[in-house]
Amino acid sequence: MEWYLPVIWAVLIGTAVMLYVVLDGFDLGIAILFPTTKDEGERDQMMNSVAPFWDGNETWLVLGGGGLWVAFPDAYAIIMPAFYIPIILMLLALIFRGVAFEFRWVAKPHHAKWDLAFWLGSTIAAFAQGLVLGGMIEGIKAEGGQFAGGPFDWLTPFTLMCGVGVVCGYALLGATWLVFKTEGPVAERARRQAKKLLIGLMVFAVIVSIWTPFAHPRIAERWFTPSNLILLWPFPLLTAFCGYMVWKRLNGPHEFTPFAFTIGIFLLCFLGLAISNYPYLVPPKLTIWDVAAAPSSHIFVLIGVSFLLPMILFYTAFVYWTFRGKVRADSGYH
Repeated sequence: MEWYLPVIWAVLIGTAVMLYVVLDGFDLGIAILFPTTKDEGERDQMMNSVAPFWDGNETWLVLGGGGLWVAFPDAYAIIMPAFYIPIILMLLALIFRGVAFEFRWVAKPHHAKWDLAFWLGSTIAAFAQGLVLGGMIEGIKAEGGQFAGGPFDWLTPFTLMCGVGVVCGYALLGATWLVFKTEGPVAERARRQAKKLLIGLMVFAVIVSIWTPFAHPRIAERWFTPSNLILLWPFPLLTAFCGYMVWKRLNGPHEFTPFAFTIGIFLLCFLGLAISNYPYLVPPKLTIWDVAAAPSSHIFVLIGVSFLLPMILFYTAFVYWTFRGKVRADSGYH
């Protein structure tokens, strides 16, 4: 097997997941913050800030899941049964979120149930993603290339904490996005909320950073052997720096940089998780080479991705550029 093909696909899938987390994270975060105001105009402004982007953001979730199925079918066959319940819960919640986004506008003034569905669907989807994240960190029982655990192995105190942490992190992304994209009371309230959410996210990051090495010797060995420690110490330091910069910029007139540094926190945390688990795709036993598809499958799909990925990136950049600027209170979705 060409050793580099699984590496390329692992990078592609990791990039797709990271783009999904950031891009869909802030619109899920806006929905999580929805109950913090009862003003109808402010809620409309919050939704309008993500109206041109939200459905396209989920493209990256499809690419990540589809890429896993094609490039690492054995991993897909183990990971899916291990997390059937939280994954199905996430998908159903995303459906409710999407339906609520559209139906809320046409149901006015009788749209209270769609406001609830928008908030609840987004919050449950974020929490379910945290459960899967925590379960992946803890590891999956696999024997003979099959899932060997129980249907609720993912339900632990650590995964519940990760679920809360992801909800908090997405809410921070949503708050800093509102600081960047809106004006008036919505932006001012979001700036205050972002400070509290930043504290929550950084506390969560510290707890995970302490918990995982103590609970999993393989992670402790990766981070704390002398040679690795010299190479990897900048990652927690840069994460702390990004957190400091978010706090500092929220105290000033800055609008875009709090959002940018929040993305930096997510990116560094994601890289930290990748470093902790590489080369295991099904931790703690199966590497990307153990669960990879045939090289011919990798090459065949990679040819298609090499054409489609630049188109998706161009379209995404075009949409964000087209709808740049502030969303005012009188902006409309339809």
